Amino acid sequence: MSNRKETPEEQRERLRQEELKNNPSGTFRDGLHRADNTNLADLVGGLGWKGTGILILVLIGGYFLYKLLF
Repeated sequence: MSNRKETPEEQRERLRQEELKNNPSGTFRDGLHRADNTNLADLVGGLGWKGTGILILVLIGGYFLYKLLF
């Protein structure tokens, strides 16, 4: 192994890959039902801080636009 510390994202991906190797049928079922079990932390983790900021701005702008029109 290398001497550098792995980031939390790299660690999650490594653990996910190990789980795929150890239990392919269980992870297949999880993949089918992923949309039912998703959460905000997964969304924010995938977007990064810039994407999260843009998402918040779009949601706030959409809310004000909705209130203005209706």
